[in-house]
Amino acid sequence: MLVLAIDQGTTNTKALVVDESGHIHAHASSPSTTDYPHPGWAEQSAIAIWDNTRSVIDATAAQMKGRSIDAIAISNQRETIVAWDAETGKPVGPAILWQCSRTAPECAALIAAGHNETVEAVTGLGINPMFPASKLAWMLKHRPEALRLLDQGRLRTGTVDSWLLWNLTAGATFATDHSNASRTQLFDTELLEWSGELAEIFGTPTSCLPTPRPSDSHFGGTAQDATSLPPGIPIMAMMGDSHAALYGHGVHKPGTVKATYGTGSSLMTLTSQRVTSSHGLSGTIAWTDTSGTAYALEGNILVSAQAAAFIAGLLGIGDAGKLSDLAQTVETAGGVTFVPALSGLGAPHWNDHATGTVSGMTHGTKPAHVARATFEAIALQISDVFEAMQSDVGERLVGLRTDGGASSNAFLMQLQSDLLQRPVESAVVEEVSALGAAAMAFRALGQEWLPDMRSKRYEPRMVPDSAKTIRAVWRDAVRRACS
Repeated sequence: MLVLAIDQGTTNTKALVVDESGHIHAHASSPSTTDYPHPGWAEQSAIAIWDNTRSVIDATAAQMKGRSIDAIAISNQRETIVAWDAETGKPVGPAILWQCSRTAPECAALIAAGHNETVEAVTGLGINPMFPASKLAWMLKHRPEALRLLDQGRLRTGTVDSWLLWNLTAGATFATDHSNASRTQLFDTELLEWSGELAEIFGTPTSCLPTPRPSDSHFGGTAQDATSLPPGIPIMAMMGDSHAALYGHGVHKPGTVKATYGTGSSLMTLTSQRVTSSHGLSGTIAWTDTSGTAYALEGNILVSAQAAAFIAGLLGIGDAGKLSDLAQTVETAGGVTFVPALSGLGAPHWNDHATGTVSGMTHGTKPAHVARATFEAIALQISDVFEAMQSDVGERLVGLRTDGGASSNAFLMQLQSDLLQRPVESAVVEEVSALGAAAMAFRALGQEWLPDMRSKRYEPRMVPDSAKTIRAVWRDAVRRACS
């Protein structure tokens, strides 16, 4: 039995074919481009998202040399919203990315009007421009075609999973799964339905939203000529990428934390019930399946591994790998601290107005110190969320499981263990999100299977007092960036 797993992320789109033993038979990847047309804005072409997805599907199918695919699973970048015409299938403008903060003023106004408590009680999410609710309202206000299509009953809006599903099925299925729906800030995570009350608060309709379903649903079948795949292959799982990563780590009960190191970062841990955070985190749905609804706590960092690429570009040294090599030429950051608030700050600080800052420089500062401060910043943001999560669950969390592209950087993982003062286990297999979605699809097909969970373990080497000093300096820098 073979499952084609799609992982549509912010920086690239991947696909792989895996069997019930976990062996990967084919793999393909295509890079994505993000546009930043105005300060704080972040967009991607919805057409390019689908074209990239179709290209990696076709590439993996070609590698299979005629062997049949039994099912498809999807994991996707979350909170990015797409709008399109139900009749033509054409997008209404670019997809607004999860990183985009264009609706910060509107969100601030909703908070000032006293709506945050209600929204958080229903969704587990504090009002923030990262989530699609305010972005949908912005589309209806600033894209006349969207409002026209809404009046005609032709407007379709959804997160990336819905957009991919629509194209795979040639419009036959307009749906989303509960994990992605729970990130829209329009979904009641207890009743598992769109909330009219939230729609009224944000000024958005629910008529243009997809049907929410459990993550292991039969979401429809591939359409003729949608891709090179034959028609009728069932789509058996859809999950947000961070949720799929948690599932891919084999985490099925509370007590373990995973962190995904990508453009941004997501830390997530399962909880025994719906939880409202009091430390700047989000309550969310991890997934729903035949066992019921799995709830989780999550902390989202807006700029994580992307910070390394950003500083590498500023320093003119090429890429994050070269920045890592440079960072390792010095023993410390020499007092330099970098707060990568390039799109504001996410959990647990949640400050839309914070901007990136580099502080602590002297005549003795070298590019290597800035490089090391960048990798410390990635690890320090993770540490902040980890501690907030520990405070919410009320017990000591013993370690961290990591995945995502930057988790393969041994220097960063050792820094993470040092600054967190906890062991870190980095997944050996890179495609944890795709494999997690594949595991959900196999389960839906009656095949219980867990992905390869081998990991490389890192233990703290830094003296605890040194870690405390770095974190204290970091906290001061964050306060300044937020002021």
